[in-house]
Amino acid sequence: MNVIETRGLTKSYGKHEALRGVDLTVNQSEVYGFIGPNGSGKSTTIRILLGMLRKNAGEAKLLGGDPWQDAVALHKRLVYVPGDVTLWPNLTGGEVIDFLGRLHGKINSSRRKELLERFQLDPKKKCRSYSKGNRQKVALVSVFVSDAELLLLDEPTSGLDPLMEQIFQECIFEVKKQGKTVFLSSHILAEVEALCDRVGIIRQGKIVETGTLKELRHLTRTTVTVELSKPTNLNQLQGVHDVSPKEGKWRFSVDANAMDAVMNALAPMGIKSITAEPPTLEELFMRHYGDSLQGKEWS
Repeated sequence: MNVIETRGLTKSYGKHEALRGVDLTVNQSEVYGFIGPNGSGKSTTIRILLGMLRKNAGEAKLLGGDPWQDAVALHKRLVYVPGDVTLWPNLTGGEVIDFLGRLHGKINSSRRKELLERFQLDPKKKCRSYSKGNRQKVALVSVFVSDAELLLLDEPTSGLDPLMEQIFQECIFEVKKQGKTVFLSSHILAEVEALCDRVGIIRQGKIVETGTLKELRHLTRTTVTVELSKPTNLNQLQGVHDVSPKEGKWRFSVDANAMDAVMNALAPMGIKSITAEPPTLEELFMRHYGDSLQGKEWS
């Protein structure tokens, strides 16, 4: 059974089409990365999956149910963390964690204690006194202490420092081993690359690419830096782009399907040293969106 499945999902706000036929499939026990710029439709999709918005057309299934009609039953089986958590100001962090945790059954007290220590969170403070990062920690501890089958996370590490980001990643790997499913919307490219089994890129309300990172990287070029004894005519090699000298070496990008031919062509030139850097998600984004993203914030 697919944990999340949408087909032709559309949503309009007046004349504005927020979603224009979104097709998504998220398998059980996988970490799925959902990425795109501001206004691309990520939050709208997540709100429909949570039963907070009603779709205009298409199909949406969550844990085998309808997110709109079966919202109450489905919410007993999932947890959600937004990018900016709002908590009850007069409750302590520990009281919030206990309240949210009990929504999914009995709380494992030893697991709760372990998570509080790992996230370095003081559960005795009132929520009104917490910083943004600590509010996110309360939500994340609540998530990882629960028995929910599905984790819907929308920019969950917003406000966390790099050390806490690492703890978050460790916890994601742990819940995956437990057979849980994670739907992660994030603008932190390293986070997506480290955690996600598959990635879906949404642009202007449509999924433009989906697959494993290995599958998607064919869309971008690998950057090669090489030191040669007798370099000749690198610009004329098929599949090579943007050749430039760099500190006695040559740096250029290579199309994925030309890598073998380029390596064979470089060998007679006397390779002294060579490094190849696989393309990043950021490069993949720029391939899709080009200059339209210059100066814009990812979210």
